[in-house]
Amino acid sequence: MKQQNRVAAVDRKPTMNDVARLAGVGAMTVSRVLSGTVRVTAETRQRVETAIKQLKYRPNELARAFRGQRSHSIGLILPSLYDPFFATCAHAVATVAKERGYSVILTMSNGDPDTEYVEAEHMLERHVDGLVVIPSIFRQTRLTRSLFGRTPVVAFDRPLPDPAFDVVLVQNTAGARRMVEHLIEHGHERIAYMGLARSLFTINARFLGYRRAMRDAGLKEDSFFGCESEENTLRLLAEKLKGKNAPTAILTSNTLATRYVLSSIAHLGVRVPNDLAFAGFDDFDLADVISPPLTVVRQPTQEMGRVATNLLFDRITRGETPHLGSRIVLPVEIVLRRSCGCKHRTPVVIH
Repeated sequence: MKQQNRVAAVDRKPTMNDVARLAGVGAMTVSRVLSGTVRVTAETRQRVETAIKQLKYRPNELARAFRGQRSHSIGLILPSLYDPFFATCAHAVATVAKERGYSVILTMSNGDPDTEYVEAEHMLERHVDGLVVIPSIFRQTRLTRSLFGRTPVVAFDRPLPDPAFDVVLVQNTAGARRMVEHLIEHGHERIAYMGLARSLFTINARFLGYRRAMRDAGLKEDSFFGCESEENTLRLLAEKLKGKNAPTAILTSNTLATRYVLSSIAHLGVRVPNDLAFAGFDDFDLADVISPPLTVVRQPTQEMGRVATNLLFDRITRGETPHLGSRIVLPVEIVLRRSCGCKHRTPVVIH
């Protein structure tokens, strides 16, 4: 009864001192139980844990961070969640964090370097134990080692200019090159590359693969980097498909560009692959059920997020902020369906 009265007396947010009084121990003992840094007897631990449950006490993570303990949270900065690719990345990061007993603080840069910098500062103010980030524009980002100090940071999908940061990438250039070579094997000589801004690392890297395949075959390049809206994409594609030198095949740079080009093709009444062969970089949920099923370069999106987050936790555990970060490049796959002109009834995957 006496203990129940002591519980009922706490009609505000409980504190560590409240837990200590209910458990009949000192506040330092409660702190030791929470941190796990100093051994206490099983009986004392049980009393403290029972008091915590009764009071529904939650440790002040920010205060613990000020005392040098971990906040058990990591930050995740993405350009946006509009592109399903980024949402898939976020899910992969959150899954690994949950497995490690961590929470994720998610924010978006909208692809703007200044916004990205401010959001990174906010993450540091909240004392995250580390960050994973898909950076904004490569040559304009303001994220540097001096900003983060000893807080570990791992970039993925796109690198940061500072070589001190770890980065996890995929075979962007090689994947695009192999796909263009496949279109050339189908007999196409006029192949267009359509994508988002070339200032984005991945878009440029894939363009370089496209360009290398075209040059190696002695073919003329035909690229456009303005597929950032349905209106722009429709206007450009309508212009490109006029005249004798219209492309007979298209490679798109990413899922968003693929979405806009597919919409434009449907609007213009273009038949794929009869009128125009089509391939995209990156697979997505409906790529195999649209008509015809879409040939793609499939990147390991979830694996990239998992590898980056596990690498971050390795750095957190070891307390490492290296002078030269690791660079991990994951393989891609070529998934041949029917939009490129192949007659496969089921997808053929080339590793």
